[in-house]
Amino acid sequence: MAMDFYQVFDTSDLPEGVVNIITGDRNHLSKFLAEHQDVQAMWYFGCAEGSKYVEYISAENVKRTWVNYGLDRDWEDADQGQGDEFLYQAVQVKNIWVPMGDVFAN
Repeated sequence: MAMDFYQVFDTSDLPEGVVNIITGDRNHLSKFLAEHQDVQAMWYFGCAEGSKYVEYISAENVKRTWVNYGLDRDWEDADQGQGDEFLYQAVQVKNIWVPMGDVFAN
């Protein structure tokens, strides 16, 4: 089904690389994605051991993670398959403080 959905992305105005679909064994792929230094965030919905591994390895490069700790999620349920929790996990706000010193230009 994901490969059919990929055709929609090919014909849309999305730049290349915005959406990447990778097929294969979930735990095998998750290991390499969690270890990859250029992957900035990772969502993992699988077994408890996989969740623990993703969080442990992702701490090395401070990768943002969202895992389910092996708990089942009902994707058809409006509370579990969408909503505020997904919005919270999908958006990351970073504030930085830049010291200006004694000189402040107007």
